This record gives sequence, C-alpha cells and structure tokens, in this order.
Amino acid sequence: MESGLTFNLVPWVVFLPLIGLSINLLFGRKFGESFSGTVASLATGLAFVVSVILAVALANHPEGVTVPLADWITIGSLTVRWAFRVDTLSVVMMLVVSGVGTLIHIYSIGYMHNDVRHNGDEGRYTRFFVFLNLFIAAMMILVSADNFLMMFVGWEGVGLCSYLLIGFWFEKGKNGTGNSEAAKKAFIANRIGDFGLLIAMFLIFVNFGSFEFDAVFSQAAAITADKPGVMLAITLFMLLGVTGKSAQLPLYVWLPDAMAGPTPVSALIHAATMVTAGVYLMTRSAAFYMLVPNAQSVVMWVGAATALFAATIAVAQYDIKKVLAYSTISQLGFMVAAVGMGATVAGMFHLITHAFFKGLLFLAAGSVIQGVERGMHHGDHGTDPQDMRQMGGIRKQMPVTFWVYLIGALALSGIAPLAGFFSKDEILAAAWTSQPGIFIVLALAAFMTAFYMGRQLVMVFFGDARSEAAKGATESKLVVTLPLMILAGLSVLGGLLNLPGLHTLEHWLEHTLGKVEPAHFVWLVAGISLVLALLGLGLGWMIYSRKNEKPFVDPLKKALGPLFTGMENKWWVDELYAAVILNPYKAFAHFMAEPVDLGVIDRIGGGLAAGTRAMAEGLRKLENGYIRTYGLLMLLGLTAILTWLFLH
Repeated sequence: MESGLTFNLVPWVVFLPLIGLSINLLFGRKFGESFSGTVASLATGLAFVVSVILAVALANHPEGVTVPLADWITIGSLTVRWAFRVDTLSVVMMLVVSGVGTLIHIYSIGYMHNDVRHNGDEGRYTRFFVFLNLFIAAMMILVSADNFLMMFVGWEGVGLCSYLLIGFWFEKGKNGTGNSEAAKKAFIANRIGDFGLLIAMFLIFVNFGSFEFDAVFSQAAAITADKPGVMLAITLFMLLGVTGKSAQLPLYVWLPDAMAGPTPVSALIHAATMVTAGVYLMTRSAAFYMLVPNAQSVVMWVGAATALFAATIAVAQYDIKKVLAYSTISQLGFMVAAVGMGATVAGMFHLITHAFFKGLLFLAAGSVIQGVERGMHHGDHGTDPQDMRQMGGIRKQMPVTFWVYLIGALALSGIAPLAGFFSKDEILAAAWTSQPGIFIVLALAAFMTAFYMGRQLVMVFFGDARSEAAKGATESKLVVTLPLMILAGLSVLGGLLNLPGLHTLEHWLEHTLGKVEPAHFVWLVAGISLVLALLGLGLGWMIYSRKNEKPFVDPLKKALGPLFTGMENKWWVDELYAAVILNPYKAFAHFMAEPVDLGVIDRIGGGLAAGTRAMAEGLRKLENGYIRTYGLLMLLGLTAILTWLFLH
C-alpha cells in the first residue's frame, strides 16, 4: 500500500469509534450486553489497528502529512479546514489513546456487567459503552487535529464526556447528589481552564492570522521578536488551559472527585485521554514555549509544585482510588515540569509509560473493589469497598490482581528496570543538569510516591483481613484480568521505548519537535532515584506492615499530628475555595434571586402584566354585543376624525 493512500486512513481513527457508538445507540439494548461491549471494543481496537498502520507508514516517511477532509469554516479571510495531521507526535498519541483505550473497553465488558447490577440498573450498560466510544472519538479529534480550532473541538468533547461518565451514576453518592456534584465540579473547573485556552487562541488568530499549526509556528520567532508581551500572554493563557485539563495547581481539585465515575472511567481519564490533553497541547506548542523563557519558568515551577503538593495529599488518603488520583496529579506535574524545562521528549516518554502503569493500577483497583463487593455477600454489608482501612490480606484471595498491582506500583515508584524508572529518570536527569531547585522538588515527590505506594500495597494486600468482606474477596474473571496482564507487560517493557543509548522515542519525535540534545543517562541521578524509591517503599512497609488492628488507626496520624491532619484533609483547599469563591458567589446569587430578581425585576414584570390585564378588563366592557353601542362608537370615532381634520 502506498504511503499516500495509507495516510488517507487517518479519518477512520475518529469514524470507527463514532460508528461503534452509533450501532450501540440503535441496536445495543436490543441485542444485549455482549453485543454492546464487543461492538465498542472492536471499534476502538480497529482504531488502534489504523494507528499502527499510520505508524508503519511514518517509519518510511517521518516528515508526516496533513490529510484534509473538508472545508469547515470560511468567513472573510478566515478559512479553517477539517484536516488531520499525521506526524510522529500525533501518531504516538493515537497509539496510546486507542491501545490503552481498547484494553479499558475489554476490561469494562466484565467490570460493568457487575457494576450495573451492584447499582441496580442493568439498562445503563449500553449507555456506558456509547459514552466510552464518544470519549475515544473526541480524544482522537484532539490529537489528530491540524489546527487549534479543530483541536478545541476535541478538547471540549473530552470535557463533555468526562462530565457524562463521572456522573454516570448521577443519583448515587453523598446525599444522593455526590456523583452529580463531582461531575459538575469537573465541568466547571475545566471551563475556567478553557477560558484561558480560548483567550490564547484569540490572540493567536489576531497576531498570526491563522489557526493552522504550520502557519502559526513558522511565524513564532518573528512575532516573539516583534511582540514579546503577546507571546508571553499566549503561553500563560495556554498554561491556564493546561492547569484545568491536566489537573495542575490551582485547578486540580476536580480530578480526585472524578473517582465518582465507574473505575474504567477513572482509568480512561487518568491514563489515556483527558488529563494527557494538556501535556500534549504544550508539547505540540513547544515552539512557543522555547521562545519565552519566563513562561517556561512558570510552567516548570507549576508542574514541580503540583508534583510535590499532590504527593503529600496521597500519603494520607484511605480511598484506594483517591490515592491513585492524587498520584496522577503528581505524575502530571512531572510531565508539565519536563515540558517547562524543554525536555519535551522526556515528558512524552513519561506520558506513555504512565498510561501503562496508571491504567494498570486503576483497573487493578477496580478488580480489588469488585472483589471486596463480592465478599460483602458473605455478611459484611457495612464495608466501604474502596476504603483501604477495611481491606488487608487480599493477595491470598486475589493473587493475579495482587501481582499485576505490585508491578504497577513498582513501576510508578521508579524501580529498575520497570518503565517508570526510565521515564522518571529522564525528567530528573534534565532537572539535575539545568534546574537544581526543580530537581530537589521532584526528587522529594518521587520519594513520597514510593512511600504512599508502599503504604497502599501493605494496607490492601498484606497482613490479615480487617473486614469480613475483605476476607471473602474473590478473584475477577479473565475478561477483567487479561487486560491487566497486558498492561503489566507494558509496564515492565515500556522503558525500551527510549532506552539510554538507543533513544528510539527521541529519534522518532525529533521529526516533529525538531532536533534536541540527546538525553544522557546520568548514573548518579539514576542511583539517587532508585535509592529514594527503595527507601520510600521500605519505609512504607516498616510503618504499616504491623498495623492490622480493627478499627485501623494510621500510625502516621500520631507521629505527624497536625501535619498529617493537613494532608488527610487535602490541605483544606476545597474549603478555601468554598470560603473565598463558592460561598460568596452563592450568597450573591441568593441576593440577586430574592431581593433583586423576585423583589424588583419580577415585580416590574408582574406590574406590567397586571396593568395590561386591567386595561383589557376595561376594554372588554366595550364588547357588549349591542349594535347600538358599536354604532355610537363608530359615530364618535368619525366625529373625532372630522374634528381633527377641520382643526388642522
């Protein structure tokens, strides 16, 4: 197959998931669960096959192409095409999104079979897969777009899908509204970030006259020399968009609450789709950031601060998914910091490996949760199946889940030779050579990552069961564990993608990102990173391995006192937002609703209506049905007209 014809396959990475969701919308509920899950998984799997074909074609023509589909917007001098960009960066993202997404779809076939029954609504099974396919389609639009405006369609699409899936069980949660509140929180927090990206896009069009990547990036140096303030504004507003979508300070608060969605949603959002969008945007726009050192400094410090801040909170959480959620925020901080330092390849490398081991950890956590839920049928109905304090000893009942979870935890912690060791080491090495302050912050975050993963492993899998539900937990079926095994294999071997000395990913991405200085393997940094990881895991084991009492009391709570309380309460950031923003806004809204809206505006409207009604009542008396009355009125009217004409 000729490469030109091969590249023309790219629209199918979007069309296939759309076809899958369309089939399920029409026939899914009629033909049942197996049909819905198979169609959705096949659609995403075929999108992965197309992505692989595109990658093979790029190996022979790495310069890439743009594949136009249609003229989209034509207004005056503005012409925007719906066009797909096939280059080494976009195809890497397509492979990650569709590859990991396919495994999540397959896993969901088994997971959602139990979840819809546990939540008492089997009819939502097909709806879940419709939303999941839509999520993949939106993310594929985002990463394959050839211009900022088309990319923004995908950007908003994944935001919509996150809202739909986080609030999938909208009537569940705290007080029957907790899940819907979490969905609204994600949606609103991301609208703040989207405002920043929109302003950046407006500035780009006004100053560059185009939204297309090639046209914009080719002018970047000239615009920066002529208007440095404009480029600083563009990059910082773009960063605001990234803090929303990729959950960085200060807009990270939606991501932990996103755990309200079914566990496959958590894996999809955290591993393959939404949160990686911000990192991809900055990597795609690296030509901007390289020209604005001040923006680079802000980016790397936002990333580093987020990495450490989120890691401190993860140390004191008890919900198995919340620990992983704060870990995702922290690891995204590593990626953002890498892009800020100019180490874009290192950031992308960590994005890829993180998709492997974090997807694995979330899906394995879902296996644990459902294992405990099955154990609840043995009589312990008061157990929270996500509370690690009520787990313990699960490795005995769920050995497959335990081993894959262990691999994911070690990869995340940065233990050699697993994938996370190599990708995290590249970021630390870049910081070591250019930004010592960033290195110290990220090294502390890396140590805390290993500690809270060691803590989680002990609390969930080791010791004795601390509830009857944990004691009765059972292993998940093969349709659930098979994707876990594949992701575990990728978490082990993922480091080969950019192995020191070979730099395969680096050579692949340089065709899109340009030549960069090869990342050197620094033995001292690798040694420090590995020692910190081993110390963190060991410390977690030492502190928590003997704590099996019921009820569970965290040994750090007494040792750290107020410090632990702060971490446990997430440093009261949500409470701060409530006090400074939400509560005043609600009070203002109440004032506008009661005294202003009801007291003034509604009274004006009501008064006009009452006046109109009174006037109508008066005029009704003229319509009495007597011909003599109508004749008299006509005579009076005619007299009035003649009098007016005579006088004038």
